[in-house]
Amino acid sequence: MIARVAGTLLSFDIDRVEIMTAGGVAYAVHIPLSVAESLPRPGGAVDLFTALVVREDSWTLYGFATANERALFQRLLGTTGVGPALAMNLLSALGGDRLVRAVQDNDLATLTRVPRVGKKLAERLVLELRDKLASAGDASAVGRTAAPTGPGADAVRALMALGYQASDAEKAVAAVLADEGSSDTADLIRKSLGRISKRG
Repeated sequence: MIARVAGTLLSFDIDRVEIMTAGGVAYAVHIPLSVAESLPRPGGAVDLFTALVVREDSWTLYGFATANERALFQRLLGTTGVGPALAMNLLSALGGDRLVRAVQDNDLATLTRVPRVGKKLAERLVLELRDKLASAGDASAVGRTAAPTGPGADAVRALMALGYQASDAEKAVAAVLADEGSSDTADLIRKSLGRISKRG
């Protein structure tokens, strides 16, 4: 098993990178959006936790920023009807924290917002994964922020409609609420956008 790949970033796309290791071997690694957003420029150093998926016609590496994210990917693969492409799609669309929270909270509305995830598959994810995730603590649960409610929840939905990842939107809104407080949704959206742009 190839558990980790570290080296120099040769090239990247939104869902795939090529990494040259110190031993002179270059690996093609498929990645979720969370990894793509944090990559350095080509020539920079990259260190990814990896999972190797072996099929009759292919050996494919998938890369993650943390061991917890890799473990979540592997648990998704153990769910009926979920292959590598759909598992990566779930991680890219929701992020590890939000995905685990949606499963644990039986939040079918959030799960079915992911392309190719219908109600039946969302129910299956909850049924097959909820107890496993609760016992294993797979969610990069350390440092996880509680999902905002009220105007905060409206602000998160608005940011997601603008194309921001759920986890980024939640963190930004929660930070604004904690530091400044606000009951006005428009004000929350404006200040949260400022937080996100500063992080970028």
